[in-house]
Amino acid sequence: MTNFWCEHALLPDGVAAGVLITVDELGAIADVRTGAEPEGERLSGVVLPGFANAHSHAFHRALRGRAHADGGTFWTWRTLMYQLADRLDPDSYLKLARAAYAEMAVAGFSAVGEFHYLHHGPGGVSYEDSNAMGEALRQAALDAGIRLTLLDTCYLAGGIGVPLSESQKRFNDGTVDWWADRVAELKPDSNTRHGVAIHSVRAVPRYALSTVARVADGRPLHIHLSEQPAENEQCQAAYGLTPAGVLAEEGVLGENVTAVHATHLSTRDIALLGGARATACFCPTTEADLADGIGPARELADAGVRLSLGTDQHAVVDPLLETRALEHGERLRTGKRGRFTPAELLHAGTVAGHSCLGWPEAGRIAVGAPADLVAVRTDTARTAGSLPEQVIMSATSADIHTTVTGGRVISRDGVHETLGEVGPLLADAMKELWQ
Repeated sequence: MTNFWCEHALLPDGVAAGVLITVDELGAIADVRTGAEPEGERLSGVVLPGFANAHSHAFHRALRGRAHADGGTFWTWRTLMYQLADRLDPDSYLKLARAAYAEMAVAGFSAVGEFHYLHHGPGGVSYEDSNAMGEALRQAALDAGIRLTLLDTCYLAGGIGVPLSESQKRFNDGTVDWWADRVAELKPDSNTRHGVAIHSVRAVPRYALSTVARVADGRPLHIHLSEQPAENEQCQAAYGLTPAGVLAEEGVLGENVTAVHATHLSTRDIALLGGARATACFCPTTEADLADGIGPARELADAGVRLSLGTDQHAVVDPLLETRALEHGERLRTGKRGRFTPAELLHAGTVAGHSCLGWPEAGRIAVGAPADLVAVRTDTARTAGSLPEQVIMSATSADIHTTVTGGRVISRDGVHETLGEVGPLLADAMKELWQ
C-alpha cells in the first residue's frame, strides 16, 4: 500500500482538507479519509483527479509554431498536415508520440484517446506488421505512463464521391471489411483499450457506416462531426441530411458514440445526439486555432449530451486551459457568464472524458478508481487567493507540481520521472522530422 496526503483534494462531493489516499498494489484507490494527519507522500495545494484527453492526433504536435502565420482556413491547414504525415514512419512516429504523450502526462492528463488514421506506408503500402503505426502509439503511451484508448479510424474516401489523394492513401485500408480485419488483430493490454472511429461522413461512404458501428460492438466509437460548414453542405447535397442525420438513419448513434467538435449543428442534430445519450468532445483551443467556430455546448448538455474535452492538434496541451475555454467559448457565444459551473467543467475534463474512452472507473478520487492525481500549487502568481474549488478557473499546467497515474508518480515540477525534461524530447523528435 502507498499513501498520498493531500493538503486539499477535490472529491466527488466537494473540496476536503487533510485527505489521505491509500493506493493498493494494482494502482487503485483503496481508501480515502478526510481530516487526516500527514502520512506518506505530501501533495500541497489542491489535488484534482487526473484529466482525460478525449481527442488526440499525436502527430499534429509537430505542427505547433509552423502552421499559424499564413492565414487561410481549416482546409489550407490540412494540406500542411498531409505533408507532415508523409514524413512519418513507425520509428519517427514512436519518437514523436512518446514526446507528445510525455507532455500530456506532465500537464496532468492520465488518459488519451488517439484518433488514429495514419495506418500504412507511402502510397498506402502496408508495413510488414499492418498495425505497426498503432503499435508505435501503444508503446509511446506505455513509455510516457499515460493510459491509451486507440481509436482505430476507418478512412476510405477523400470526400463524398471524391477519390483519395496520394497522401490520404496512407490512411486507407481499401475496403471497410479489410479495415475491420486489421482492427481485429489489435489486442488490449493493461495500459491500452481499443475503440474505433469513423473519420467523418466525408471520408467513410454511407454504406460502410453501419459496418463500423457493428465492429465497435459497444466499445467507444468516435467521429469528427460537423466541424466545418462545408462538411454539412457537402452532406446535404449528397444525402439530403446533415452528418448527424446520416448517422441516425444508419443506426450509428448510441451511448458509445462521441461526436468530436459538434460545432455547426441544427436544433434537430442536437436532439438526435441528446436522444442517443451520446457524448460530444469539444477541443476549444484547436477549434479557435483552426477558426472552426464555437459549438452549442450548453444546448447539447441540456439535451442530455455528455461533454468531454480534447487537445486535438495540440496547439496547446493544458487540461486546465482547455477546460476553462469551454466556459469562455460559451461566454463569447452568448454574452453571458457562468454557463457551466466549475464542477461541471471538471466533470467534462475528467469523468466524462474517461468514460467516453472506455475507462468509466477513472476520473474521480474515490475508492475503486485508478489513483490518478494532479496536484496544483495555490501560491503562484496565477493561483494565489483562488478558492480551492475554483482553482481550475485560474491555474494552468505550469502550476501543476506533481502528477500521479495509477498510483505512480509520473512527474514532479514539470519533469517526467522516467523520460526527463519534455522540451528536449520534443525538440529531438522535431529535428528528425523537419531537418
